[in-house]
Amino acid sequence: MPVFKFHGLCPATHTPFHADGSLNLAVVEKQAAYLQARHINAVFIGGTTGESTSLTLAERLALGDRWAQVAQTSGIQVVVHVGANCLADAATLAAQAEKNHAAAISMIAPSYFKPRTLEDLVGCCEQVARAAASTPFYYYDIPALTGISFPVDQFLTLAAQRIPNLAGVKYSNPDLGTYLLGRQLAGGRFDLPWGIDEYFLSALAMGAQGGIGSTYNFSAGPLHRMIDAFGRNDLATAQIEQARLMQVIRIVAQRGYLGSAKALMTHLGVPVGPTRLPNANPDAASVKAMLTELEAIGFFQWKDYRKD
Repeated sequence: MPVFKFHGLCPATHTPFHADGSLNLAVVEKQAAYLQARHINAVFIGGTTGESTSLTLAERLALGDRWAQVAQTSGIQVVVHVGANCLADAATLAAQAEKNHAAAISMIAPSYFKPRTLEDLVGCCEQVARAAASTPFYYYDIPALTGISFPVDQFLTLAAQRIPNLAGVKYSNPDLGTYLLGRQLAGGRFDLPWGIDEYFLSALAMGAQGGIGSTYNFSAGPLHRMIDAFGRNDLATAQIEQARLMQVIRIVAQRGYLGSAKALMTHLGVPVGPTRLPNANPDAASVKAMLTELEAIGFFQWKDYRKD
């Protein structure tokens, strides 16, 4: 199995749609180019930000194929979220990701019929991971959306006995104490990329080496500078950058986060289109107000990252 670990920023990318809500896969190349110009070399596709639960299996397969094509020419690494309520669908997506030489795969647990025990959760992951046995596998822990909350250190201990390609956990869980236990388990064997942008600085203090986040698409600068500042023990600067990111999140989220985030990306020159129901989209007046507020805090001056 190839070695893969998350380092730095890995955006959870939007799935691009036409105005009518159909897939607009021609935009994927532009997404990759935009991110690479901002010192990002890996993406997490088809996850929460990518509206995976609002896509058909055929659409998710098409999205995976398109990103694989773009990866061949751009060199960007692609991590594919394959989780689904139907484990057979998840296994199909996992097998495709391995065929397309994805850097890794990840999955949320089924969340309509929920695994009631840790054994059942591991069994779900084992079934899907087996379909891509040569690709690093990450469980995606996001209890706020799945309603499933087993301590990740306990999950990793049991799963390591049954999933040979287990690499770690995509950790979108505010429980920093349990995150630290997972990080330290087995001498730091497992990779736990952080997944809650609002607490990124706290995660760095707990040993995070990388993260997967939605705001990385449009606000990579504060996160890059936060990592740099933390690395040189400049906590005051790191706190300033975290506070900047919090301001952006508040401004975008108050109008409906996902639709507003996609509108912002379109404004920045990456036309990812609208969201699908049940997510909603802001009207023109709301987008204008959002951009005005972002301008007022200096967002367009400091959103990007420049290496010295």
